[in-house]
Amino acid sequence: MSSIQTEHQFRILHLILGLTPTNGQYNEHCLPLRKSREITICTYFKSEITLPEELTLYDGDSTLMGFFRALGTSLKEKEYDVIHVHTPHAGLLLLVYLFFSGLYSKLKPSTVHTVQNSFGNFRLSHKLMFLPSFAFFQYLVFCSQSAEDSFPTLYKWLGSGRMTVVQNTVDIDRIDSVINDFEHGNQSDKFEIVTVGLIPMKNPLTMLEAFKKSLNKTGSLFYLGEGKLRSAITSEVEMSDLENQVTLTGMITRDQVFEHFTQADLFVSTSWGEGLPVAVLEAMACRTPILLSDIPPHREVAEEVDFIPLVKPDDVDGFAMEINRFNEMSRRERKEIGHKCREIIEEKFTISTMHNAYADIYSQITGNPISTLLSAVN
Repeated sequence: MSSIQTEHQFRILHLILGLTPTNGQYNEHCLPLRKSREITICTYFKSEITLPEELTLYDGDSTLMGFFRALGTSLKEKEYDVIHVHTPHAGLLLLVYLFFSGLYSKLKPSTVHTVQNSFGNFRLSHKLMFLPSFAFFQYLVFCSQSAEDSFPTLYKWLGSGRMTVVQNTVDIDRIDSVINDFEHGNQSDKFEIVTVGLIPMKNPLTMLEAFKKSLNKTGSLFYLGEGKLRSAITSEVEMSDLENQVTLTGMITRDQVFEHFTQADLFVSTSWGEGLPVAVLEAMACRTPILLSDIPPHREVAEEVDFIPLVKPDDVDGFAMEINRFNEMSRRERKEIGHKCREIIEEKFTISTMHNAYADIYSQITGNPISTLLSAVN
């Protein structure tokens, strides 16, 4: 592997399935460090965004052979101090390529795999894809303690001695640069709720039912993002005559997400499962009160505080009751809770905390201290 003599010579290859405006691996691991590390990204799917000039992209064409071509080219163009994988698919495909190209023994010491979700949230095929990574990767990093705890004994045995936890975090500086132009909190008389995700794991139908059952008949609900349940939610909204109250934004930019969070009275997650939910952390960083489903990752976020309610994911009445309680609060009371949420982020979930933890891992791989690379985070 190449040695590090100056900050800008540290080279890292990130393998990401696809780049979208809200992709966490891109927004948290690549974009903030683009000026202090030589970052290359290789994708499987054709990217949907244009990257800053400081980042190098080897774009797949959404086919297996296209990904292997992009990966092969990225490995031939330069040597990397670290190869960082973020999905089970990419982990398996990297190992297949390294074994068949004869590069495994050379590059294996540089491999890091971040597990971005809890075990139960993955499909069976994805769970099986993890087995080679747990057996052969140099380091396995879990995005939360809950995620690590969720994996079965077999996986922990395979990865024994090579596993660690680095919690997901948020980029406060980037959030503040967006929301400073907005007055915090909804300025209208209508109580505004925001949630994310239209996929089954996010449990969006429970959110809609709770909104319908709440006593707030003039408020608004915003679903941010896309997913396979869009048509089901849309149909239910139309059948319930809620078109004037419920909005499905579709895919929007990360900055637009921050704007919605900042102007909302309440963020709600009814999710069945998470790794460590970045959207929740971002809402808290925007000083928005939150209401969460009672699952281990959410408990990890709300640990030892009494102002973040936890409700069982299938408890529609429980969510409706808590929505009513927040609605009945004064704007000042909600603002105070929002500030407490922000304090948790500043204390425990800043992006520099995550990057410093990864810097320690990278230093062990390279044998060179690289913590100074974080001085250029912006």
